[in-house]
Amino acid sequence: MINFNSYQNTPPLKQYKNAYQKSPAQNKKDDNNSPVKTSIFYVNDLHGQNIRMERLISAVTQFDSFVPSGNDKLKLASGDIMLGEDEKSVKTADKFLNLAGIMATVMGNHECDMPTQQFVKLIDDKKYKLLGINMNPPKTNPLSKYVEKSYVQEINGNKYGIIGLVPSDMALHVKLQEHLPELSVEPDLDKSIKAIQSEVDKFQKQGINKIILLSHSGYGNDVKIAQQVKGIDVILGAHTHNLLEDVKEGKNLFYSPNGEPVVITQVGRDGKNFGVLNLEFNKDGVITKAQNNVGKTERYGRNLVARKEFEKILGKPEIVGYLSKVESFPKDMYVQENAHCNFIVDAMKDMLGTDIALMNSGNIRGQFESGRVDTRDLAVISPFANKVVVIDLTEEEIVNAIKRRTEVSVKSSSHRPGIVQVSGLKYSFDNQGKLLSMSFVDKNNQEHPIDINNPRKDKKYSVASDDFCIIGEDGGLGLPHRLKDAKKIFDHDKDVVVAQYIKKQTKPITVKSDGRIVNVDDKDNKTKA
Repeated sequence: MINFNSYQNTPPLKQYKNAYQKSPAQNKKDDNNSPVKTSIFYVNDLHGQNIRMERLISAVTQFDSFVPSGNDKLKLASGDIMLGEDEKSVKTADKFLNLAGIMATVMGNHECDMPTQQFVKLIDDKKYKLLGINMNPPKTNPLSKYVEKSYVQEINGNKYGIIGLVPSDMALHVKLQEHLPELSVEPDLDKSIKAIQSEVDKFQKQGINKIILLSHSGYGNDVKIAQQVKGIDVILGAHTHNLLEDVKEGKNLFYSPNGEPVVITQVGRDGKNFGVLNLEFNKDGVITKAQNNVGKTERYGRNLVARKEFEKILGKPEIVGYLSKVESFPKDMYVQENAHCNFIVDAMKDMLGTDIALMNSGNIRGQFESGRVDTRDLAVISPFANKVVVIDLTEEEIVNAIKRRTEVSVKSSSHRPGIVQVSGLKYSFDNQGKLLSMSFVDKNNQEHPIDINNPRKDKKYSVASDDFCIIGEDGGLGLPHRLKDAKKIFDHDKDVVVAQYIKKQTKPITVKSDGRIVNVDDKDNKTKA
């Protein structure tokens, strides 16, 4: 368990920067004023992980119990709490936000996975604020009644200005592109920064000097905002899935144009972590002390009340089988072979009778564990509600897609969108993202080399995948024109296929890597092709 409220060995932030130091007389005056102590429980990018939400409810309960009553307690989220087009998943995330007592969240890209009319019906019981200063849906759209630019949160007589920022690159991350106009997101970050500054100025004119930005804009943009906007104290970030621990100058402690400290947070992705940010403000609303605690969600038990409430929405899970041994998750799921993905694509290839199965690395959001497996576990692992597809693709299409995705992902600082995970294929690449070799592995486990420099246009393979992986430019193969030629599009995602696959197994099941994807320059590879 983390220490929810302690400033032990936490030096005043003034020792880092002297730009806003006051005169000795003024400092003496400030010392006679008691600081405002604030503790913020925060989460980001849960991506619909409802089992972890149950554990987070337990963490919230402990936060409520352990933080001193004299502290101002805030509970805030930075978007992508929801995920996908599945109504039950969205409703469960809405229930989590209510049960956890989250005061406000921002619209992330995954809150926009479904049409807005459908979305607002699922959150009509919300007790939290939904923010987005750079989202201006038309008044004819029901979402316009739900999204606010900012609001004031008052606790113990202290007022906090809370602002929300949705991703400027929303167009790159929304599956339903035809619904972009109804979201009306400002794509120019510089214009959004001006809007944020204007909102901060309004708060300050009202005497509100403790300002928090809930940002689903990404770490790089958050740093830019911290250094350009006057008056923001905290940026609770998201979107790029960074894990920012402690408070480190140049990493998540920056300074505004008037020299005041700005603390940035992020706790990774998929609800694996949560944060508790402890702060002290002086009478001018300037942070003088800060401590950023990051807790591991898995260390908390599943809250029984939350579990019961979620099952009212999701239904009772069905046990589908048992896994005898499960390999650990790779260090970097975006550019390494992932045993958990192997298991999914192998199940798809087997159950759908195809030559090959493909999926994007980022599509998996949970992980398998040894022991009992039920349908809810599988839905959490593959939660997007994409549609499984069987399609014929040429050798050239497959090679070029994997080549493109590998190069882009390896060269990207975040390694996103991630390499293609495969069944029925083997391939290798180097640290420059250059594809070096590829072979087709037939149903007799015989390898057939593929000429990656001259892949055949006349050679076709039957491929199992999902609709997003086929059409996606950002996280898929980028073949939108080919989906119309699919041999079959199912009304379910990969979790249903994997459940069927597990049920039919008669021998102990293991989840492991086997060297089907190799970075020849990676010394951490456990197996080599």
